[in-house]
Amino acid sequence: NRAKTGSEINVHKVDGVENVAIKGYDPVAYFTKGKPVKGSSQFKQNWDGAIWLFSSARHRDMFKSNPKKYAPHYAGYCAYGVAVPQNKIDIQPEAWYIQDGKLYLNYTKRTQDIWLDNKEEFIVDANEYWPEVKKQ
Repeated sequence: NRAKTGSEINVHKVDGVENVAIKGYDPVAYFTKGKPVKGSSQFKQNWDGAIWLFSSARHRDMFKSNPKKYAPHYAGYCAYGVAVPQNKIDIQPEAWYIQDGKLYLNYTKRTQDIWLDNKEEFIVDANEYWPEVKKQ
């Protein structure tokens, strides 16, 4: 269900809308509510070639004022996938973690458990590999 776009952001078709980031989840909610929350097409923002959905106008405006603060690291691809197989791997919005003010997403909860066991090292590796992986 992966949409093709000119954006480097991991996007999907959600409720008939193309190029939606984080499968329609609100990126700001991870920071403000401490959990994944579905966004609404009523509150959307275009940024970096993708459509971002939010659960409120307040969250949309927070994102709009500083999108890089809230957008997931590695363009919304699995952080473990970038670090280990060095591939763009899809995510589940429910498999997430905030480390040093950055949002990281993972393929599954099981993948997240592996990632969390050694996240500092995986982040170092993913940061090193990301410039090449993002060209895939």
